[in-house]
Amino acid sequence: MVRETVEAPESTPWQAVVLTLYPEMFPGPLGAALAGRALRAGTWKLETVDIRDFARDKHRTVDDQPFGGGPGMVMRADVLAGAIDATAASWDGPPPIYLSPRGRPLCQARVRELANGSGARLICGRFEGVDQRVLESRGVEELSIGDYVLSGGETAAFCLIDACVRLLPGVVGARESLAEESFEQGLLEYPHYTRPPTFEGRDVPQVLLSGDHARIRAWRREQAEKITRERRADLWAQHREKFAQG
Repeated sequence: MVRETVEAPESTPWQAVVLTLYPEMFPGPLGAALAGRALRAGTWKLETVDIRDFARDKHRTVDDQPFGGGPGMVMRADVLAGAIDATAASWDGPPPIYLSPRGRPLCQARVRELANGSGARLICGRFEGVDQRVLESRGVEELSIGDYVLSGGETAAFCLIDACVRLLPGVVGARESLAEESFEQGLLEYPHYTRPPTFEGRDVPQVLLSGDHARIRAWRREQAEKITRERRADLWAQHREKFAQG
């Protein structure tokens, strides 16, 4: 059974469909600040699917012991397949996404692709994981938000949805600010400063007070490259390779 969190407006909004054992966790942080305002305005739509509704016994069992032994439990393929298939008929978006630490790292380029489409259908795992057969049979994409393990995929879903929603037209007031954020140019973002001009003996760099916009742009670019080189050797290597290719 699909529970709609927000009614759809007349036009077709960007849509997030979340398959979870804990639908009560949503919208959670997505109901506040920029994402929350956009949700209430109908810029995007959120639906939750309770995976447990597709269990096949009176106890609503969704997991079982892994074949081959080992610790923990595994989400059953037949139960999760039922939840996925229940949303398929009304879904006109990309294949389901399973949020998993073994997935490909979620990057800003993939976020942009999803934000430019009709939406995202997300599977929030629990236990030790889900039966591999349902991932293969339903063409599920696996994405990871980082090299660490969470209690469940719901927290990762918050991150992915928020990253997409803020790129939707009208959500962020100053659209030009999005172009200077981390990862948009293949670099981490430059440092920011505001009032007061002196704080605990630390001054704002004089170039930012010069009014010379060309010098300011050059300084910010230099700082972005420096920070990326020092903190993310992988991004810096990709940036240099792209620069070399022209």
